[in-house]
Amino acid sequence: MLENYLGVSLFLLCAILLYRFHPAILRVLKRFDDTNRDRIESEIRDRRDGIAHFRHTLSLAEEQVEQIGTITVPDPRTAMPLTRYLFEGEQFASEREARRAREEKVRALARQFYMDLPAALRARKEDEKLGKG
Repeated sequence: MLENYLGVSLFLLCAILLYRFHPAILRVLKRFDDTNRDRIESEIRDRRDGIAHFRHTLSLAEEQVEQIGTITVPDPRTAMPLTRYLFEGEQFASEREARRAREEKVRALARQFYMDLPAALRARKEDEKLGKG
């Protein structure tokens, strides 16, 4: 008998919580669904695009490189605050220089991926021959 009361109480508590938080839950589910739809549409577009692979490689390399930060340091001559741009521990006087350094880093990572690709494909083929894949 006590199990029935506990079960009904638990069910009612879940129903109350669901009713209370259903707008937030629906928003999260809608955002998830929109993201999924965008990903699927992107995959369909990429199948028709010959250079999509390069774009994806660059986006993956970009994710691996840190963002450009801004810091304020005193000018050594006047002690007035100066804005400097920080990328990988190096300070740049202009955002353009920092952006250029970041872009070079992204290109270097993407280039390294394509340099390593033949060896990775060869290893994959060998694994398939051995029955590991």
